[in-house]
Amino acid sequence: MPPTRQQPLSEPVEWPAWPTYGLIDDLLPTLTRWQHHYNTIALATLVDIVGSSPRPLGAEMAIAPDGRVAGYVSGGCVEGAVAAEAAEVIRDGAPRLLDYGAGSPVLDVQLTCGGRIGILVRRLNDLAGYVRMRADARARRACLTLDIESASGQAHPVPDPASAAPAAGVFRQIYAPPVRVVLVGGDPVTVAVAEAAGQLGMEAALLRPYGPSAAPPGLQLAFYDTRPLRTALADLVLDDHCALYSLTHDIDDDEAVLQCGLASPAFRLGVLGSRRKADERRRRLADAGATPQELARIDMPAGLDIGAINPREIAASIIAAVVAARPRTHPR
Repeated sequence: MPPTRQQPLSEPVEWPAWPTYGLIDDLLPTLTRWQHHYNTIALATLVDIVGSSPRPLGAEMAIAPDGRVAGYVSGGCVEGAVAAEAAEVIRDGAPRLLDYGAGSPVLDVQLTCGGRIGILVRRLNDLAGYVRMRADARARRACLTLDIESASGQAHPVPDPASAAPAAGVFRQIYAPPVRVVLVGGDPVTVAVAEAAGQLGMEAALLRPYGPSAAPPGLQLAFYDTRPLRTALADLVLDDHCALYSLTHDIDDDEAVLQCGLASPAFRLGVLGSRRKADERRRRLADAGATPQELARIDMPAGLDIGAINPREIAASIIAAVVAARPRTHPR
């Protein structure tokens, strides 16, 4: 017999005093937990932006029947109003296209940024099925594309998004795999970068040739590989949501990592070291046939120049560079 759901996690909740729900950007882990308690929830999606918006197109907020929320669709200006509308959507099943901001008929809910946003709130009648669909795409590190009809709230998978643009009244939502930061090294900076990546909702993976059998304590890694570097790189699969950073302090190992990355669709590559060593590495790569466009993908010396001096500060500079270069799901 399937588990009984629609049992709230607690008594109906009040609107939170602090917007901790806005710290949740990736809703899938939350929805994975919620599926054991609810069959039905509401999902609010930011489908239109005019002018400025603190959140990108496609940003989402989940609302449970007991009032629990996760994620956010503005800078805190409209979330309470959206949650109230979502409660009605859960009750009657009719989707709502909400209009807030400059020029909107909703005069009592305005945006401090001066823009205007449209938010589609729809009911998910089979939360477990939705979670399975999302989880399957994520396990394959594949983009999941859904065409969502504003009038009905129905969502349809799009097998070949490049074949046709969405029809009028349809918002094309794209769920990309998480950014994965693959690190090669074993020094304190390597550990700090893996730690920082996880804190920002990215996946971290670690190659440490001949390293200890166990990964660094407290880290959740996509994978940990201690095989010889050439063997590990030969089997390494990188997609266009991956960044590859060599933190080995060895010029030959760094070059092997960069050659691997340049032959892949990884969106960002990086190497630690001084500017003098960076120039030497660029010359060696150019001599080996790397084009200026390929060299432009390399963050070298790794990280933004913020005057970092300790491992966690250096890690912050590297992760900031990854954030700046990561693919955008919905271009403005």
